[in-house]
Amino acid sequence: MTKIETARGEYADWCRAIGIDSIEKVNETLLAGKGAELINLCEARQERKYAEAANQIYWRRASSRIVMMSGPSSSGKTSSSLRIAQQCRVLGLTPRVIELDNYFVNRELTPRDENGEYDFEAIEAMDIKLLGENLNDLLAGREVEIPRFNFKTGCREPQGVPMILGSNEILFMEGIHALNPALTPTVDQDRIFRVYISALSALSGGEKSHGSTTDKRLLRRIVRDNRTRGISPEENILRWPSVRAGEVRNIFPYEELADVVFNSSTLYDIPLLKYYAEPLLCGISEASPAYEKAASLLSFLSMVIALKPSEIAVIPPTSIMREFIGGQVL
Repeated sequence: MTKIETARGEYADWCRAIGIDSIEKVNETLLAGKGAELINLCEARQERKYAEAANQIYWRRASSRIVMMSGPSSSGKTSSSLRIAQQCRVLGLTPRVIELDNYFVNRELTPRDENGEYDFEAIEAMDIKLLGENLNDLLAGREVEIPRFNFKTGCREPQGVPMILGSNEILFMEGIHALNPALTPTVDQDRIFRVYISALSALSGGEKSHGSTTDKRLLRRIVRDNRTRGISPEENILRWPSVRAGEVRNIFPYEELADVVFNSSTLYDIPLLKYYAEPLLCGISEASPAYEKAASLLSFLSMVIALKPSEIAVIPPTSIMREFIGGQVL
């Protein structure tokens, strides 16, 4: 059994243990006025999972001082990494963050795709040599200058940010190539602790399992990007095949290398996303090339009862789902 299957199976076992193991049971729970209770239960489980991941990082702290995190689009990587880092602080560790985006090569050295466009997702777009040198120096206790990349100019700034790794400090890095050993070929791989984050689902009902992983992530992306990035639901749907192709190429092949698989799904996330996404999807006209997918998503959402505003208000400001609907304070 793969690590992904194991994580999905563990989630399914938990759903059965609490008696909510189908879409119908989720709907019954909401109709019974127990939405707030369900939200609190799911958030309590997530907190335990954050703590379990932090415990493993703590146990490996002497040998593995680099934590690499990756996962597909809209899996909740940002929130999850912040919450796991917070749990590490509880254990007496101090997380230090290195932004992998600062290790892009200068624009003129960036590889191009088959259409002649810059391929920023290619691993060759990263300065692997410099990253390896910096990591090895930090692990050896030496001070390094972490680069700063200027995305407007497409070049690295002349001066970086000095960093040295203290005795109780752990490096946290997150990015699409974070699980790929080719990103750190000169670093002892035993010094790296890898975390894979995805929105795995396990509920039956209707023609699809509850929160089909890719559809759930697309709905999360539609809601978040409409709110924060000015990207329309139609644009997001049309971009999705390209996003998925990048995941298949750069992320999924390395998921089994993870030391921890973190499942960012909750039982209430599709009812929550329905509240926000349904009106957005209804605004896509039949003439749009995105209409067929929008109709499919609406059909999927039709199986689920939406959360009420009073129930949504119960979602804590540290929740993964606040990353998408707003109101997060991490």
